[in-house]
Amino acid sequence: MIIPYYQKTPGILVRALNSVFAQSYQDFEIVIVDDASPLPVEAELGGFTAAQQSKIRILHQANMGPGGARNTGLAAITPGTQFAAFIDSDDEWTPDHLATAVRAMNRFDADCYFASITGGDAFYYHFDMAKLAETTEVVRLAEDPLILEVPDLSGAMLKNWSFMHLSCLVLGESLFRTARFEAEFRLAAEDVLFFYDCVRTARRTVLSGSTGAVRGEGLNIFHGVDNQSPEFLRQQYNTFVALDTLAKRFDHKPADLASLEGYRETARRQALWGQAGRVKRRKLPEFRLLAEWAWRDPKLLKSVASLAFSKFSR
Repeated sequence: MIIPYYQKTPGILVRALNSVFAQSYQDFEIVIVDDASPLPVEAELGGFTAAQQSKIRILHQANMGPGGARNTGLAAITPGTQFAAFIDSDDEWTPDHLATAVRAMNRFDADCYFASITGGDAFYYHFDMAKLAETTEVVRLAEDPLILEVPDLSGAMLKNWSFMHLSCLVLGESLFRTARFEAEFRLAAEDVLFFYDCVRTARRTVLSGSTGAVRGEGLNIFHGVDNQSPEFLRQQYNTFVALDTLAKRFDHKPADLASLEGYRETARRQALWGQAGRVKRRKLPEFRLLAEWAWRDPKLLKSVASLAFSKFSR
């Protein structure tokens, strides 16, 4: 399993590792990629037994963001490994997550698996696989635990991908040897692009109604990003570029292209509202990045005009 690690608060990684060592399925190796963390990973391991620490490999690297750290972990997986699982350093696995994943993937000959995830009130936008089945065509492969297959999973993703989370993803060897994150999108959307690549190239993807992980509240790249800051504009631009990349990488049905364009327009408007806020506070817009965006995406100028019209029409 792969844990990208960048934290400032002691105890967060300890909590995640405790949930890993509590798994009912124990045939695993842990690869922790210390992404130039302010709190070194070694400071978190003192309370674990020698047997537990023998299952851990630590890799250090210059800061490359979560996608870059996960790529380092993927490249370091021991030959002969059958499955690769991810867990963020501030999340926790439920005790049967790995056992359920391995059993389902072997039974249904799948090389991509997603479990459900739960979290606190701030995680309201995520929903589980049972909820997905209420609005999307599914094939129920098993009932206890609930295992689903979605005939048009890529289309369901593009309508709303909030049923997917990295800490609930398990990949077979045919995928994890080749699939990689677009690390340059470190402020946004690199996980969504990775999910979509996996789903479109997988031999078979199955979804589990069982809760595989509980979302934590550690350091997150989105925390504290003001919508008038350069980071927020970069975040929205990276989201747009990732969506644009996704649109051009595969063939899509008209409904899927419409979904992608809707998300791209949301990114444009979010970015422009943030820049309008800068102007209101008598700060200059981020002209350089806006120009880069407009050069790549002429529709940004139409969004500017639409935003200005709606503002003045009020």
